[in-house]
Order: sequence, then C-alpha cells, then structure tokens
Amino acid sequence: MTDRLSNAFARAASENRAALVTFVTGGDPTPANTGAILDALVAGGADVIELGMPFTDPMADGPAIQRANLRALGAGTTTADILGIAKAFRARHAETPLVLMGYANPMVRRGPEWFAAAASEAGVDGVICVDIPSEEDDALGPALRNAGVHLIRLATPTTDAARLPAVLEGAGGFLYYVSVAGITGLQQAAQGSIETAVAKLKAGTDLPVAVGFGVRTPEQASAIARVADGVVVGSAIVDLVAEHGANAAGPVKNYVASLSSAIAAARKEMAA
Repeated sequence: MTDRLSNAFARAASENRAALVTFVTGGDPTPANTGAILDALVAGGADVIELGMPFTDPMADGPAIQRANLRALGAGTTTADILGIAKAFRARHAETPLVLMGYANPMVRRGPEWFAAAASEAGVDGVICVDIPSEEDDALGPALRNAGVHLIRLATPTTDAARLPAVLEGAGGFLYYVSVAGITGLQQAAQGSIETAVAKLKAGTDLPVAVGFGVRTPEQASAIARVADGVVVGSAIVDLVAEHGANAAGPVKNYVASLSSAIAAARKEMAA
C-alpha cells in the first residue's frame, strides 16, 4: 500500500514547511455536499484531510463541531455514507491522505475487523479514535494495522515522559498533539508551551508531530508551522460550512488557501 501520509509529510518537509491538516465533519450539511467541500480543501492546499464521523456524543469537540455532528446526523448521515464519501474522494484524489476521525462506537460496533477492512477498501489512510486510549489498543489497533491503516494517536499537555512510550506503541502516520487540555475550537495554547511540547515529543518519536485545537487564523498557523511538522485546523472550517451550507466550497477553498500561504512562508520568514 502506498503510504500517502508519510509521503505528504515528507513532501512538505522537502519544501521546508509544515503540512496543513484540515478537518471537516462528514455529512455536514448533507452527505451530498461533503465531496465538494473535500475537493475545496485539496484545491486550497491541504496536505492531509481529516473526515469526521458524526456521532451523538462527541465529548472532545467544542460547540462548532458538536453542531456539525447534529446537522450531519439530522441529514441522515450513516457510517456507510462516510465510507462512500471516502471511497469517492479516493477515486478523485489518488495521492491526498484521508483520515477518519471519530469515536469508538461507530468503529467497533460491527467488530474492529469489519471497520478496518471497510476503511482500507475505501482508501482511508489513517484513523483517529478519540475515546480509545493506548492502554485499550486491542479494541481497534491490531485490526487497523493488519488492514494497512495507520492508527493515529493523540498526545496532550498531560502526556508525560512516563506515558509517552505507551501512546507511541503501535501508532502510525503522525502524532497529533492536542495543544490544550479541553475541547476543540475555544482556545489556543501559548506559543511557548507549544514549542516546548513539540520539542519533547519529537525527541521521543520519529513520527511527524502535528499540532491542533484552537488554530483559527493564518497568523496562528504560521507560528505553529515554525516548530511543528503539521498544523491542524478544524473548527474554523466547520464554522464556514455552518455559515454557507451547500455553498461552502468557495469560502472553504479561499480560507484554506490563506492558511496554506501563511504556513508556506513561515520558515522562510524565520530565515530572513
């Protein structure tokens, strides 16, 4: 299997920049609209795309993504729809990595082997499961790895040196650093704390380290891009989808392009 995630981060590194990782909720505002929004992310310059699997109790997500989950579920979005969206995306975009992000129930209710096989068949490159900790890896990890799908793990400000090896065991793709101890979209960590955390994480792993939670502006993305391998932006994009609905593709493309430009310039500005 082509390792699109490794290739994406390597390509960004070769261009002396961080990778831009973007998130949208699948099925928001409807399953039929999601494909155009995903295409807009690619056109705007996203290197990696996270596709959220709508769930009734998204405990790690703030109000923007909570509302997006409700809109998607209200539109009748199912796990089958998400997999269909992923498969259609892969047919249109052979190289852009696609990651499913969500919660355990939709991923394991029919068995982890079923989900892993379905994700692989749809062309999914990685999975982020928010509520299965590394200590419970057997619930999903072996099935994903056997199917050639990366299990992407989360590290947080409370992940200390003693626990980090357990977080990294069996992890793949990249390490997602959740920069605040809270929910998505409401606050951003101080730049100094991000720099310190990224340095510690990179000392413990060869995986790329991407930083998310609370990144909304090109300026914030640029600051993180100077120290991290990737910058994750989600809630701000979801807000654009909420505002523009079925017509969100254009605004999403323009916004992502502004992030991409800021990230591309970040390290050049450091050297100047």
